[in-house]
Amino acid sequence: MNHLELKALAKINLGLDVTGRRENGYHDVRMIMQSVYLYDNVRLEKTDADGEIRLKSNLGYLPSDENNIAYKAAKILAEEFDIREGVQITLDKHIPVAAGMAGGSSDAAAVLFGMNRMFGLRLSQQDLMDRGVKLGADVPYCIMRGTVLAEGIGEILTPLPAMPKCTVLIAKPPVSVSTKTVYEALDSQEVTRHPDIDGIIRGLEAGSLEQVAQCMGNVLEDVTIPLYPVIDQIKQEMLAAGAAGAMMSGSGPTVFGLFENRAQARAAQQKIRERSLARQVYVTNIHSVRRD
Repeated sequence: MNHLELKALAKINLGLDVTGRRENGYHDVRMIMQSVYLYDNVRLEKTDADGEIRLKSNLGYLPSDENNIAYKAAKILAEEFDIREGVQITLDKHIPVAAGMAGGSSDAAAVLFGMNRMFGLRLSQQDLMDRGVKLGADVPYCIMRGTVLAEGIGEILTPLPAMPKCTVLIAKPPVSVSTKTVYEALDSQEVTRHPDIDGIIRGLEAGSLEQVAQCMGNVLEDVTIPLYPVIDQIKQEMLAAGAAGAMMSGSGPTVFGLFENRAQARAAQQKIRERSLARQVYVTNIHSVRRD
């Protein structure tokens, strides 16, 4: 196998709660993660460049060296297994960057998965996840995918019943949000409202989109929305169009809405674009994973 093409899926958070802060600066979280069918294309190719890793993407401003998490993923396996061939990584990115959708982490997960197959390393999914957490807290989830409860700093993963099928509307407003700044602002205030993570799990067990949507919540919204009111404007637009629920994903600024009716999602997409609330607006689906 000399080349491989993979889809690196985006994620949304159906629920995100922060339960504490560790001395090393990391935060303890309780989140429900869900992969969606919005993805980057990741191509891996063997080269004759004597162990050299090369990376290029369709976005010229992204780093192409060790400052790119996908490059780091390749380097970890190349060094551990003394891989002699070179590797060319090509990223065709469609997931919004720095948007709370784990685009970079998903690219890294795809590189770990792809190199394992391409070089016959025989690592299990858990082996890949153990290496992935060294790159970033979201990487293990991006290897597992599907509907998952994430705890600890995000690395303790428990598969959940599949999310009921629905249409997902994703809108990323033209603002940049610093995850570090959001968590620092959260640390400086008392958190009084916590999302109902257990209620979401009960909704998943019952196969009820309505219950999942009613229980959704993201503790970081209380920090991010006052800084960027456009996030709430997009949420309200989705809800007015008939979304069962709408919420910010991760630390933002991306907003997603869950719709039973695809036509309503399309109408909301058009309205959000007409009001110039966001240029990157996508209608897509939940991505389910079979757990055998």
